Amino acid sequence: MLRTAAPPTAALFALASLFLAPAPAPLVAQQHEGPVLFVRYQHQGRTSYGTLQGDRIQEIDGDLFGDHRTTDRWVALADVKLLPPTPAKKVIAVGLNYQSHLGTRTAAEYPGLFAKYPTSLIGSGADILQPPDSKNLHYEGEMVLVIGKTCSRVPVAEAMSCVFGITAGNDVSERDWQSADLQWFRAKASDTFGPVGPAIAWGVNPDDVLVETRVNGEVRQHERTADLIFDSAEIVSYVSQYITLEAGDLIYTGTPQATKALQPGDVVEVEVEHVGVLRNTVRRR
Repeated sequence: MLRTAAPPTAALFALASLFLAPAPAPLVAQQHEGPVLFVRYQHQGRTSYGTLQGDRIQEIDGDLFGDHRTTDRWVALADVKLLPPTPAKKVIAVGLNYQSHLGTRTAAEYPGLFAKYPTSLIGSGADILQPPDSKNLHYEGEMVLVIGKTCSRVPVAEAMSCVFGITAGNDVSERDWQSADLQWFRAKASDTFGPVGPAIAWGVNPDDVLVETRVNGEVRQHERTADLIFDSAEIVSYVSQYITLEAGDLIYTGTPQATKALQPGDVVEVEVEHVGVLRNTVRRR
């Protein structure tokens, strides 16, 4: 379906081949059957990665996307602060990627991209802070791709080798600012406008998971990623034609259906199948 990027030349394929070898399964994942949930958290002043197992976390040492090992250190989930699951250098988002969100509009010929700043990211449990001059703040529940290694100018057929796993995201959006501003600088990337988490699910097919958004318990969005106009491989390939993706970078893949305005005190839950529930409360700044 990706139709506009010109086929890479032989030279570009040679460059891309440096990055295309499939990433090996994480050491921790090799010790489990089925999906594995990785979390990044803060406990007693330390920031760590670990595997979420029920209501407990087993800490891991090292680089989640490289060399690491399991430890014998465990901590209760209730005793930690969940952080955004990666310290992303780049946060890219795709707009208008479900027909149910487009409505009667015609789908684009290529993914429509915009950037969210890493400073917009917050973890599950943190507050979405609505600026004083914001009047029309909306939720956008999404499946988010987590990049696992450096990749540049990757063909569609090889793009999934760059994806480590998936997580849940909320592309918080100020609709009035979207309409009024030259770019979506404040509408999409203001501080706290990028909730993400609570975990990275490894070993999951990103192109067939359920995305559900609830506000104060009421279901507002409910659709599977099988309905994405541009699937995960197409998105990663397209983005990589223009910027080099690195381990830990995040790509929000688009939101389904319609959205509505949020009010201070609203609790927004974005649940992505296999990942868990990303939960944040709206507060006035």
